[in-house]
Amino acid sequence: MKVFITGGGGFLGYRLARTLLERGTLTGRDGKAAPITQIKLLDTAFPPRTDARLQCVPGDLSAPGTIAAALEPDTASVFHLAAVVSAGAEADFDLGMRVNLDGTRLLLEACRALARPPRLVFTSSVAAFGGELPAILDDSTAPMPQTSYGIQKVIGEYLIAEYTRRGFVDGRCLRLPTIVVRAGKPNLAASSFASAILREPLAGETYECPLPDTTGIFLLSPRKVTEAFVHAHELPEAAWGVKRVVNLPGITVTIRQAVDELRRIAGREVADRVRFKVDARIKAIVDTWPVRIETPRATAMGFEADRDIESVIRDHIREQGIAV
Repeated sequence: MKVFITGGGGFLGYRLARTLLERGTLTGRDGKAAPITQIKLLDTAFPPRTDARLQCVPGDLSAPGTIAAALEPDTASVFHLAAVVSAGAEADFDLGMRVNLDGTRLLLEACRALARPPRLVFTSSVAAFGGELPAILDDSTAPMPQTSYGIQKVIGEYLIAEYTRRGFVDGRCLRLPTIVVRAGKPNLAASSFASAILREPLAGETYECPLPDTTGIFLLSPRKVTEAFVHAHELPEAAWGVKRVVNLPGITVTIRQAVDELRRIAGREVADRVRFKVDARIKAIVDTWPVRIETPRATAMGFEADRDIESVIRDHIREQGIAV
């Protein structure tokens, strides 16, 4: 079985690739497990390659011909993770539309030309929601995005639903909570603060948080979201029915609760490295996002949230080999 991952050089994309290599198999459209023979990663940059089954293809997702040239005719599984992140898409409208919208359409057209319709897992976002939201959202809450990024993700969901209805792909769309803790450095995502308030202090660095400590975060750990990618792929087509989008489960904490838990685990000196200076631009984006979502459909389908913020922090400490 051949697998294709857009954004495969990024934190989640490369993590997914490593998980698939360890797993060794995926389920095909016939419902049978098949050995993974190749994983092709498309991105602009990559970590060092660690397995011969990984093929790294540098390129721009939205450049005409890039995907069609990289996607082999017998590709069976596609994971679409590549995107211009939230604040980046808000700052540069044309770039966000080109990558997040045009790039998704180019990928779907390339999938349409494959020998057989592939299973396709698409990473959407809870940025699909916005406007006047109820205190607690649920699966009946209609998307009403208030950012370019959220709008582009919702359009992607509808495109995948249509290509699935037409039989061109077997699409599965996951609305991701904020992923915490992401390794590496802060990026252009408006949600970058949610990882940085934990990651930077644990690395011995001071971090200036751009939001008030009362700000709520609906989050999911890298471990749980990677499990969700694989689980979404492995579910039989009948489990999805006509509704090809699911809100992934998460937990809700405030920035203050996360920092307090960091203090309990790693000590006052570490937690005190978080400082606060509100950035109105970031706050305006984050304030449109939901904080609490009930996800009965995802739970019934077998998706799981983290137990609590302590387990999320301890996951990061263990994976990064941090001494506390």
